[in-house]
Amino acid sequence: MNTILRKSMLSVAGLAFATGVAAGPVTAHAAPVHEAKPVAVVHTADKPDTGKLIPHGTQGTQSRIALNDEQTANAKAIIAATKKNGLPERAAVISIATSLQESKLENLGHLGDRNDHDSLGLFQQRPSSGWGTPEQITDPEYSTTAFLKGLKQVDGWQDMPLTDAAQTVQVSAYPDAYAQWEQQAADLVAQYWNS
Repeated sequence: MNTILRKSMLSVAGLAFATGVAAGPVTAHAAPVHEAKPVAVVHTADKPDTGKLIPHGTQGTQSRIALNDEQTANAKAIIAATKKNGLPERAAVISIATSLQESKLENLGHLGDRNDHDSLGLFQQRPSSGWGTPEQITDPEYSTTAFLKGLKQVDGWQDMPLTDAAQTVQVSAYPDAYAQWEQQAADLVAQYWNS
């Protein structure tokens, strides 16, 4: 990504943060600026039935990435934390889609110049915004539980389109970006929820 474009994106993210976002896990977060990774858009008919996991149907073009062992383990950790918190599969779908957007299911540490403020972990949560310490935020169970705590504060999250529920928790500078990961997240939950 060229320097001018990166600085423009950082300026937009900074502006979004500076225009009155209050501190706190549900209200202060801007999307991280990452180098673009190739993404394959895939639509296949041989996937499990995920109708109950995507009650409104997917919104827009869906993206999909191949997951390595670490990313798959992180998806499983999100599912386990969702179950531990007594929440339904839909919460895991929203959580995994959010993590796919924020970190591609990678438990990110500090990214230097590419870091969005002090964002860390699977959900790019910020210690300075009250999400927890750097050590807590980079623990998949803790960070998922923190995200789910924010999600539970959103009235009607179960019936919202995924991108609206995720955006209400994350307050990203890119509010519609979560929707593109809904099908892959639903497929992962369908595959691993009962394993």
